[in-house]
Amino acid sequence: MSGEHSNSFDIRGIWRVFWVLFAITAVEFVIALAIPEAFMAKPIKNAIYIALTLLKAFYIVAYFMHLKFEKINLIYSILLPTIFVMGVIAALMYESEYWFTLR
Repeated sequence: MSGEHSNSFDIRGIWRVFWVLFAITAVEFVIALAIPEAFMAKPIKNAIYIALTLLKAFYIVAYFMHLKFEKINLIYSILLPTIFVMGVIAALMYESEYWFTLR
């Protein structure tokens, strides 16, 4: 019996994930630090930056938490509450503006 395991995620897969995450991070740095606000409006720059950060977070969750290899029900049991909590936080931030202007 050889000491090798048959995994669906090998060394080449790990390096592929590394390079994808590295590329996304490099694009984030370019958008955040190198593009002047005269060239791209700050809200657009922030929206692109946040979208890339979320893409990177989902990629990390998919590969390093092994959700890519799980059944769809497990993915939904993690993804849907996260989306719900993010929605609640956004709603609370929106409402806080109202309470601050009330005074």
